[in-house]
Amino acid sequence: MKLTRHILTITSAVVGFHSLAAVADVAIRRIPGQAELGTVEIHHVSAGAFNPELWRAGTLNILPDVRSPMLAPRLDGVWRNIYAPSAVEVPGGWRLFYGAWDGVTSGNDRIYCVSTTDFLTFEDRRTVIEHGEFIHVCNVSAVRLPDGTFHLMCTAYPIETLNKPAAFRVRLPDASSGAQPSAFEPVVATREHLATIEGYEPFAAADMNGINAILLEDGQYRLYFGDFKNWGHVHRASSTDGKHFRYDGPCLPAPLMVNDVKKFTPGGRPCYLMGLHANNDRLWYALSDDGMKFEPQRVLATSTGAADRYIVAIGWVTKGERLLGFVYGAGAVPGLDRNRLFARWLQKKLVFTDDAGQTRTATAALGPDRAVISLGDANELTGTIQVFAEDGKTPLSAPLPVKLVSGAVYELQ
Repeated sequence: MKLTRHILTITSAVVGFHSLAAVADVAIRRIPGQAELGTVEIHHVSAGAFNPELWRAGTLNILPDVRSPMLAPRLDGVWRNIYAPSAVEVPGGWRLFYGAWDGVTSGNDRIYCVSTTDFLTFEDRRTVIEHGEFIHVCNVSAVRLPDGTFHLMCTAYPIETLNKPAAFRVRLPDASSGAQPSAFEPVVATREHLATIEGYEPFAAADMNGINAILLEDGQYRLYFGDFKNWGHVHRASSTDGKHFRYDGPCLPAPLMVNDVKKFTPGGRPCYLMGLHANNDRLWYALSDDGMKFEPQRVLATSTGAADRYIVAIGWVTKGERLLGFVYGAGAVPGLDRNRLFARWLQKKLVFTDDAGQTRTATAALGPDRAVISLGDANELTGTIQVFAEDGKTPLSAPLPVKLVSGAVYELQ
Protein backbone atom coordinates (compact mmCIF):
# COMPACT_ATOMS: atom_id res chain seq x y z
CA MET A 1 0.00 0.00 0.00
CA LYS A 2 1.46 3.31 -1.05
CA LEU A 3 2.03 5.74 1.80
CA THR A 4 1.35 9.40 1.10
CA ARG A 5 3.45 11.55 3.44
CA HIS A 6 3.92 15.17 4.21
CA ILE A 7 6.70 16.25 6.57
CA LEU A 8 6.24 19.09 9.03
CA THR A 9 7.31 20.14 12.49
CA ILE A 10 4.79 20.50 15.29
CA THR A 11 5.96 22.06 18.52
CA SER A 12 4.80 21.01 21.97
CA ALA A 13 3.04 24.35 22.26
CA VAL A 14 0.16 22.95 20.25
CA VAL A 15 -2.33 22.19 23.00
CA GLY A 16 -4.10 18.88 23.09
CA PHE A 17 -3.12 17.25 19.82
CA HIS A 18 -1.97 14.01 21.41
CA SER A 19 -1.79 11.69 18.41
CA LEU A 20 0.11 13.91 15.97
CA ALA A 21 2.10 16.20 18.25
CA ALA A 22 4.15 13.27 19.49
CA VAL A 23 5.96 12.89 16.15
CA ALA A 24 7.60 15.24 13.68
CA ASP A 25 6.44 13.36 10.57
CA VAL A 26 2.70 13.55 9.92
CA ALA A 27 1.18 11.23 7.37
CA ILE A 28 -2.13 9.90 6.19
CA ARG A 29 -2.20 6.40 4.79
CA ARG A 30 -4.75 3.91 3.63
CA ILE A 31 -5.09 0.77 5.76
CA PRO A 32 -6.85 -2.52 5.02
CA GLY A 33 -10.55 -2.54 5.71
CA GLN A 34 -13.96 -1.29 4.68
CA ALA A 35 -15.89 1.89 5.33
CA GLU A 36 -19.43 2.44 4.10
CA LEU A 37 -19.59 3.01 0.35
CA GLY A 38 -19.78 6.69 -0.50
CA THR A 39 -17.63 7.57 2.51
CA VAL A 40 -14.13 7.24 3.88
CA GLU A 41 -13.25 6.57 7.49
CA ILE A 42 -10.18 8.24 9.05
CA HIS A 43 -8.74 7.03 12.36
CA HIS A 44 -6.74 8.72 15.16
CA VAL A 45 -8.67 11.99 15.35
CA SER A 46 -9.87 11.98 18.97
CA ALA A 47 -9.58 15.04 21.19
CA GLY A 48 -6.42 15.84 23.10
CA ALA A 49 -6.05 17.31 26.58
CA PHE A 50 -8.97 19.37 27.84
CA ASN A 51 -8.55 23.03 26.92
CA PRO A 52 -11.01 25.30 28.79
CA GLU A 53 -10.25 28.24 26.51
CA LEU A 54 -11.77 26.41 23.56
CA TRP A 55 -14.90 25.82 25.63
CA ARG A 56 -15.03 29.44 26.75
CA ALA A 57 -14.65 30.55 23.15
CA GLY A 58 -17.48 28.21 22.17
CA THR A 59 -15.64 26.94 19.08
CA LEU A 60 -15.80 23.16 19.30
CA ASN A 61 -15.68 20.60 16.50
CA ILE A 62 -18.30 18.21 17.89
CA LEU A 63 -19.57 15.56 15.49
CA PRO A 64 -22.60 13.27 15.85
CA ASP A 65 -22.00 9.55 15.84
CA VAL A 66 -23.17 7.96 12.58
CA ARG A 67 -25.09 5.40 14.61
CA SER A 68 -28.50 6.86 15.43
CA PRO A 69 -28.89 5.62 18.08
CA MET A 70 -25.50 4.43 19.30
CA LEU A 71 -27.16 2.00 21.70
CA ALA A 72 -30.76 0.80 21.53
CA PRO A 73 -32.72 -1.14 24.16
CA ARG A 74 -32.69 -4.90 24.10
CA LEU A 75 -35.58 -6.62 22.35
CA ASP A 76 -36.06 -9.34 24.99
CA GLY A 77 -38.93 -7.58 26.72
CA VAL A 78 -41.43 -5.09 25.34
CA TRP A 79 -40.52 -2.20 27.69
CA ARG A 80 -37.80 -0.37 25.77
CA ASN A 81 -36.66 3.07 26.88
CA ILE A 82 -33.06 3.76 27.94
CA TYR A 83 -31.44 7.05 28.87
CA ALA A 84 -29.49 8.63 31.81
CA PRO A 85 -25.99 7.58 30.66
CA SER A 86 -22.95 7.75 32.95
CA ALA A 87 -19.61 6.71 31.43
CA VAL A 88 -16.87 5.74 33.88
CA GLU A 89 -13.29 5.18 32.77
CA VAL A 90 -11.84 1.83 33.88
CA PRO A 91 -8.57 0.08 33.00
CA GLY A 92 -8.76 -0.73 29.29
CA GLY A 93 -11.96 1.17 28.57
CA TRP A 94 -15.21 2.28 30.16
CA ARG A 95 -18.27 1.08 31.99
CA LEU A 96 -21.35 2.78 30.56
CA PHE A 97 -24.19 2.86 33.09
CA TYR A 98 -27.73 3.86 32.13
CA GLY A 99 -31.28 3.62 33.45
CA ALA A 100 -34.95 2.94 32.59
CA TRP A 101 -36.30 -0.09 30.66
CA ASP A 102 -33.72 -2.13 28.80
CA GLY A 103 -36.03 -4.59 27.08
CA VAL A 104 -37.67 -5.86 30.28
CA THR A 105 -41.05 -7.31 31.17
CA SER A 106 -42.34 -4.42 33.29
CA GLY A 107 -42.24 -0.63 33.14
CA ASN A 108 -40.11 -0.28 36.28
CA ASP A 109 -36.89 1.70 35.97
CA ARG A 110 -33.72 -0.17 36.79
CA ILE A 111 -30.00 0.53 36.38
CA TYR A 112 -27.92 -1.32 33.75
CA CYS A 113 -24.40 -1.20 32.36
CA VAL A 114 -22.27 -2.34 29.45
CA SER A 115 -18.51 -2.49 28.98
CA THR A 116 -16.62 -1.02 26.03
CA THR A 117 -13.03 -0.48 25.03
CA ASP A 118 -13.78 1.99 22.22
CA PHE A 119 -17.49 2.92 22.15
CA LEU A 120 -17.76 0.79 19.03
CA THR A 121 -18.52 -2.59 20.57
CA PHE A 122 -20.50 -3.07 23.79
CA GLU A 123 -20.27 -6.22 25.90
CA ASP A 124 -21.15 -7.63 29.33
CA ARG A 125 -24.63 -6.10 29.31
CA ARG A 126 -26.26 -6.58 32.67
CA THR A 127 -28.71 -5.27 35.25
CA VAL A 128 -26.93 -3.56 38.14
CA ILE A 129 -29.75 -2.22 40.38
CA GLU A 130 -33.22 -3.75 40.69
CA HIS A 131 -35.99 -1.35 41.67
CA GLY A 132 -36.84 -3.42 44.76
CA GLU A 133 -39.07 -1.51 47.20
CA PHE A 134 -39.58 1.32 44.73
CA ILE A 135 -41.51 1.65 41.50
CA HIS A 136 -38.46 3.20 39.84
CA VAL A 137 -34.72 3.51 40.42
CA CYS A 138 -33.14 5.54 37.63
CA ASN A 139 -30.98 8.55 36.68
CA VAL A 140 -27.64 6.99 37.49
CA SER A 141 -24.47 9.03 37.99
CA ALA A 142 -21.42 6.88 38.72
CA VAL A 143 -17.82 7.19 39.88
CA ARG A 144 -15.14 4.54 40.30
CA LEU A 145 -13.41 4.29 43.68
CA PRO A 146 -9.72 3.47 44.25
CA ASP A 147 -10.62 -0.10 45.28
CA GLY A 148 -12.34 -0.74 41.94
CA THR A 149 -15.90 -0.55 43.23
CA PHE A 150 -18.46 1.86 41.80
CA HIS A 151 -20.46 4.41 43.72
CA LEU A 152 -23.79 5.10 42.04
CA MET A 153 -26.04 8.05 42.80
CA CYS A 154 -29.55 7.43 41.52
CA THR A 155 -33.05 8.67 42.21
CA ALA A 156 -35.72 6.47 43.77
CA TYR A 157 -39.48 6.89 43.43
CA PRO A 158 -41.80 7.18 45.26
CA ILE A 159 -40.90 8.60 48.65
CA GLU A 160 -44.40 9.78 49.46
CA THR A 161 -44.96 11.27 45.99
CA LEU A 162 -41.38 12.51 45.48
CA ASN A 163 -38.08 11.45 43.93
CA LYS A 164 -35.15 11.28 46.35
CA PRO A 165 -31.45 10.50 45.90
CA ALA A 166 -30.26 6.98 46.62
CA ALA A 167 -26.66 5.76 46.93
CA PHE A 168 -25.36 2.31 45.97
CA ARG A 169 -21.95 0.66 46.16
CA VAL A 170 -21.34 -2.18 43.69
CA ARG A 171 -18.40 -4.33 42.66
CA LEU A 172 -18.78 -5.66 39.14
CA PRO A 173 -16.88 -8.63 37.70
CA ASP A 174 -13.92 -7.59 35.57
CA ALA A 175 -15.29 -7.78 32.04
CA SER A 176 -11.84 -8.70 30.73
CA SER A 177 -11.55 -11.68 33.07
CA GLY A 178 -14.25 -13.70 31.33
CA ALA A 179 -16.48 -13.75 34.40
CA GLN A 180 -20.00 -14.92 33.62
CA PRO A 181 -23.08 -12.77 34.30
CA SER A 182 -24.10 -15.19 37.07
CA ALA A 183 -21.04 -14.06 39.03
CA PHE A 184 -22.90 -10.86 39.93
CA GLU A 185 -26.31 -10.48 41.48
CA PRO A 186 -27.99 -7.08 41.01
CA VAL A 187 -28.39 -4.96 44.11
CA VAL A 188 -32.03 -4.76 45.21
CA ALA A 189 -32.96 -1.23 46.23
CA THR A 190 -34.42 -0.57 49.68
CA ARG A 191 -35.11 2.54 51.74
CA GLU A 192 -31.75 1.93 53.43
CA HIS A 193 -30.10 3.19 50.23
CA LEU A 194 -31.71 6.65 50.47
CA ALA A 195 -29.31 9.58 50.84
CA THR A 196 -29.78 12.75 52.90
CA ILE A 197 -28.71 16.38 52.52
CA GLU A 198 -28.28 18.12 55.84
CA GLY A 199 -28.54 21.89 55.75
CA TYR A 200 -30.69 22.07 52.63
CA GLU A 201 -33.82 23.34 54.34
CA PRO A 202 -36.36 22.25 51.67
CA PHE A 203 -34.98 18.70 51.46
CA ALA A 204 -38.01 16.97 53.00
CA ALA A 205 -40.27 18.46 50.34
CA ALA A 206 -37.68 18.35 47.52
CA ASP A 207 -38.35 16.51 44.28
CA MET A 208 -34.99 15.53 42.74
CA ASN A 209 -35.89 13.50 39.66
CA GLY A 210 -32.81 13.04 37.44
CA ILE A 211 -30.77 15.93 38.83
CA ASN A 212 -28.18 14.11 40.94
CA ALA A 213 -24.68 14.29 39.45
CA ILE A 214 -21.84 12.87 41.57
CA LEU A 215 -18.17 13.86 41.46
CA LEU A 216 -15.36 12.39 43.57
CA GLU A 217 -12.43 14.70 44.35
CA ASP A 218 -9.82 14.55 47.11
CA GLY A 219 -11.80 12.04 49.14
CA GLN A 220 -14.99 14.13 48.99
CA TYR A 221 -18.18 13.22 47.16
CA ARG A 222 -19.72 16.27 45.51
CA LEU A 223 -23.42 16.00 44.75
CA TYR A 224 -24.69 18.53 42.21
CA PHE A 225 -28.46 18.58 42.34
CA GLY A 226 -31.64 20.44 41.56
CA ASP A 227 -35.08 20.54 43.14
CA PHE A 228 -38.26 20.80 41.09
CA LYS A 229 -40.06 22.18 44.14
CA ASN A 230 -37.48 24.95 44.52
CA TRP A 231 -36.65 25.47 40.86
CA GLY A 232 -34.12 27.76 39.22
CA HIS A 233 -30.72 26.79 40.63
CA VAL A 234 -28.16 24.01 40.55
CA HIS A 235 -26.89 23.29 44.08
CA ARG A 236 -23.97 21.39 45.59
CA ALA A 237 -23.59 19.22 48.67
CA SER A 238 -20.54 17.34 49.98
CA SER A 239 -20.01 14.06 51.82
CA THR A 240 -17.23 11.77 53.01
CA ASP A 241 -19.30 8.59 52.63
CA GLY A 242 -21.36 9.36 49.53
CA LYS A 243 -24.65 8.98 51.37
CA HIS A 244 -24.89 11.62 54.10
CA PHE A 245 -24.35 15.04 52.52
CA ARG A 246 -23.95 18.54 53.88
CA TYR A 247 -25.34 21.42 51.81
CA ASP A 248 -22.68 23.73 50.32
CA GLY A 249 -24.97 26.20 48.56
CA PRO A 250 -26.16 27.17 45.07
CA CYS A 251 -23.60 27.13 42.27
CA LEU A 252 -25.46 28.00 39.05
CA PRO A 253 -28.59 30.16 38.71
CA ALA A 254 -30.27 28.34 35.83
CA PRO A 255 -33.60 26.51 35.34
CA LEU A 256 -31.76 23.50 33.90
CA MET A 257 -31.19 19.89 34.94
CA VAL A 258 -27.64 18.96 35.89
CA ASN A 259 -26.56 15.44 34.87
CA ASP A 260 -22.77 15.31 35.03
CA VAL A 261 -19.78 17.27 36.34
CA LYS A 262 -16.16 16.41 35.57
CA LYS A 263 -12.96 17.94 36.92
CA PHE A 264 -9.82 18.58 34.84
CA THR A 265 -6.50 20.16 35.77
CA PRO A 266 -5.14 21.90 32.64
CA GLY A 267 -1.81 23.51 33.44
CA GLY A 268 -2.16 22.27 37.02
CA ARG A 269 -5.22 24.44 37.67
CA PRO A 270 -8.69 22.96 38.30
CA CYS A 271 -11.51 23.37 35.83
CA TYR A 272 -14.97 21.86 36.26
CA LEU A 273 -17.28 21.06 33.35
CA MET A 274 -21.02 20.71 33.97
CA GLY A 275 -23.50 19.15 31.54
CA LEU A 276 -27.19 20.17 31.61
CA HIS A 277 -30.45 19.64 29.75
CA ALA A 278 -34.09 20.77 29.85
CA ASN A 279 -36.04 17.92 28.19
CA ASN A 280 -36.06 19.87 24.94
CA ASP A 281 -33.96 19.93 21.76
CA ARG A 282 -30.62 21.08 23.22
CA LEU A 283 -27.88 20.60 25.78
CA TRP A 284 -25.83 23.13 27.74
CA TYR A 285 -22.50 23.26 29.53
CA ALA A 286 -20.99 25.49 32.20
CA LEU A 287 -17.43 25.97 33.48
CA SER A 288 -16.01 26.73 36.91
CA ASP A 289 -12.56 27.23 38.41
CA ASP A 290 -13.57 26.17 41.92
CA GLY A 291 -16.49 23.75 41.54
CA MET A 292 -18.91 26.09 43.33
CA LYS A 293 -19.35 29.21 41.23
CA PHE A 294 -20.08 28.31 37.61
CA GLU A 295 -20.00 30.68 34.68
CA PRO A 296 -23.24 31.25 32.73
CA GLN A 297 -24.29 28.20 30.74
CA ARG A 298 -23.66 27.95 26.99
CA VAL A 299 -25.41 25.83 24.38
CA LEU A 300 -23.47 22.65 23.74
CA ALA A 301 -25.52 20.94 21.02
CA THR A 302 -28.98 20.73 19.49
CA SER A 303 -30.89 17.72 18.21
CA THR A 304 -29.94 16.38 14.79
CA GLY A 305 -33.48 15.43 13.77
CA ALA A 306 -36.65 13.64 14.75
CA ALA A 307 -34.95 10.67 16.41
CA ASP A 308 -33.28 12.77 19.13
CA ARG A 309 -35.78 15.65 19.21
CA TYR A 310 -36.30 15.45 23.00
CA ILE A 311 -33.00 15.28 24.90
CA VAL A 312 -33.41 14.00 28.45
CA ALA A 313 -29.90 13.32 29.82
CA ILE A 314 -26.17 13.76 29.22
CA GLY A 315 -23.01 12.01 30.42
CA TRP A 316 -19.46 13.15 29.60
CA VAL A 317 -16.93 10.65 28.21
CA THR A 318 -13.42 11.27 29.56
CA LYS A 319 -10.08 9.55 29.31
CA GLY A 320 -7.66 10.94 31.86
CA GLU A 321 -7.35 14.67 31.15
CA ARG A 322 -9.16 14.37 27.83
CA LEU A 323 -12.83 15.08 27.14
CA LEU A 324 -13.68 12.82 24.23
CA GLY A 325 -17.35 13.68 23.88
CA PHE A 326 -20.66 12.82 25.45
CA VAL A 327 -23.43 10.24 25.40
CA TYR A 328 -26.98 11.49 25.72
CA GLY A 329 -30.42 10.03 26.14
CA ALA A 330 -33.05 11.27 23.70
CA GLY A 331 -36.22 10.24 21.91
CA ALA A 332 -38.73 11.18 19.26
CA VAL A 333 -41.84 11.72 21.39
CA PRO A 334 -42.76 14.42 23.94
CA GLY A 335 -43.86 11.71 26.38
CA LEU A 336 -40.12 11.02 26.93
CA ASP A 337 -40.70 7.27 27.15
CA ARG A 338 -39.09 6.03 23.91
CA ASN A 339 -35.50 7.09 24.46
CA ARG A 340 -32.26 5.67 23.13
CA LEU A 341 -28.58 6.48 23.72
CA PHE A 342 -26.90 8.77 21.18
CA ALA A 343 -23.34 10.17 21.13
CA ARG A 344 -21.34 13.18 19.94
CA TRP A 345 -17.55 13.29 19.76
CA LEU A 346 -15.08 16.15 20.09
CA GLN A 347 -12.49 15.63 17.36
CA LYS A 348 -9.79 17.23 15.26
CA LYS A 349 -11.32 18.83 12.19
CA LEU A 350 -10.44 17.32 8.82
CA VAL A 351 -10.83 19.37 5.65
CA PHE A 352 -10.38 17.64 2.30
CA THR A 353 -9.90 19.81 -0.79
CA ASP A 354 -10.07 17.99 -4.12
CA ASP A 355 -8.11 18.93 -7.23
CA ALA A 356 -11.09 20.96 -8.49
CA GLY A 357 -11.01 23.10 -5.36
CA GLN A 358 -14.16 21.68 -3.77
CA THR A 359 -13.90 21.10 -0.01
CA ARG A 360 -15.41 18.38 2.13
CA THR A 361 -15.22 18.13 5.90
CA ALA A 362 -15.91 15.28 8.25
CA THR A 363 -19.53 15.72 9.32
CA ALA A 364 -19.92 12.58 11.41
CA ALA A 365 -17.92 10.28 13.66
CA LEU A 366 -17.80 6.59 14.43
CA GLY A 367 -16.86 6.46 18.08
CA PRO A 368 -14.43 8.97 19.60
CA ASP A 369 -11.43 8.24 17.36
CA ARG A 370 -12.84 7.90 13.83
CA ALA A 371 -14.13 10.60 11.49
CA VAL A 372 -16.32 10.01 8.44
CA ILE A 373 -16.12 12.09 5.25
CA SER A 374 -18.75 11.74 2.54
CA LEU A 375 -17.54 11.48 -1.07
CA GLY A 376 -21.01 11.68 -2.55
CA ASP A 377 -21.20 9.85 -5.87
CA ALA A 378 -17.45 9.93 -6.50
CA ASN A 379 -15.57 6.63 -6.56
CA GLU A 380 -12.27 8.33 -5.84
CA LEU A 381 -10.92 11.84 -5.43
CA THR A 382 -7.41 13.24 -5.29
CA GLY A 383 -6.44 16.36 -3.41
CA THR A 384 -5.16 17.34 0.03
CA ILE A 385 -6.40 16.89 3.56
CA GLN A 386 -5.59 19.34 6.35
CA VAL A 387 -5.87 18.74 10.09
CA PHE A 388 -7.14 21.42 12.48
CA ALA A 389 -7.44 21.48 16.27
CA GLU A 390 -10.68 20.81 18.13
CA ASP A 391 -11.66 24.44 17.63
CA GLY A 392 -11.88 23.76 13.91
CA LYS A 393 -9.65 26.77 13.22
CA THR A 394 -6.10 26.20 14.42
CA PRO A 395 -4.08 24.34 11.73
CA LEU A 396 -2.08 21.39 13.01
CA SER A 397 -0.71 20.29 9.66
CA ALA A 398 0.03 21.62 6.23
CA PRO A 399 -2.18 20.13 3.48
CA LEU A 400 -1.33 16.43 3.08
CA PRO A 401 -1.57 14.99 -0.45
CA VAL A 402 -3.97 12.04 -0.59
CA LYS A 403 -6.24 10.00 -2.82
CA LEU A 404 -9.55 9.08 -1.18
CA VAL A 405 -11.35 5.98 -2.44
CA SER A 406 -15.02 5.33 -1.71
CA GLY A 407 -15.40 2.70 1.03
CA ALA A 408 -11.74 2.87 2.12
CA VAL A 409 -10.21 3.35 5.57
CA TYR A 410 -7.32 5.67 6.42
CA GLU A 411 -5.33 6.63 9.48
CA LEU A 412 -3.32 9.64 10.57
CA GLN A 413 0.21 8.89 11.73
